[in-house]
Amino acid sequence: MTSGSQPFDLTGRVALVTGAARGLGHAIAAGLARAGALVVFNGRDAAALAAAIEPVAREHGSTDAAVFDVTDPAAVKAGVAAIESKHGALDILVNNAGIQRRHPVGEFPKADWDAIVATNLTAPFMCAQAAIPGMAKRGHGSIINLASLVSELARPNIVPYAAAKGGVRQLTRALAVECAPMGIRVNAIAPGYFATEMNRALLDDPEFVAWVERRTPMRRWGDPAELAGLAVFLASDAASYLTGQTIFVDGGMSVNL
Repeated sequence: MTSGSQPFDLTGRVALVTGAARGLGHAIAAGLARAGALVVFNGRDAAALAAAIEPVAREHGSTDAAVFDVTDPAAVKAGVAAIESKHGALDILVNNAGIQRRHPVGEFPKADWDAIVATNLTAPFMCAQAAIPGMAKRGHGSIINLASLVSELARPNIVPYAAAKGGVRQLTRALAVECAPMGIRVNAIAPGYFATEMNRALLDDPEFVAWVERRTPMRRWGDPAELAGLAVFLASDAASYLTGQTIFVDGGMSVNL
């Protein structure tokens, strides 16, 4: 698609944001709705989704919910098909759903490895796989994957998460190359340390909070709302010649020696 006079306008586009009940996913979904998209909030808990959608719907109107587990291949396929049937298209896919578990490497349970990889790496692939045929048929689409600062750097006790998020970065590149001839762009956002519920254990550790603030050139944690603008950009015609990229949003941590 080519840029017009309002390249950031998402009016008429349908977006699916996985893991949108809270945290970064909710902030991104709200940002896409503000830009005019009809946003489908995904999660496994219908009540939590309803509560998350209510303030966005009240302000922006066009929202919907899709309750399915992104780690269930049949549910993903059926969920995307239902969105396309109901709304006529799926133009934007944001693969945000993720989980974190922390253990020393020698004590990391295999079940936790499997759960982290399934949610953080396999699920984005399956969601993209389900969305690509419809996007290709229409000749356009934008897929946005949530990578991480640990797609580039690493810390102790999160080996599976770092491995999965590193995989998301390369998944983004591989999908971008294969999907570009179809008119589909694939990019990734790599957040640094944001104040979210998933990071509650870190936020409750004053020593770690202080370390993040010292290590980050901007001297603070990110606010989830600070990801919304980038998501709108990547979803919009303003990014019509941008694909295969991972953009770090981390207050400068990844470039700070």
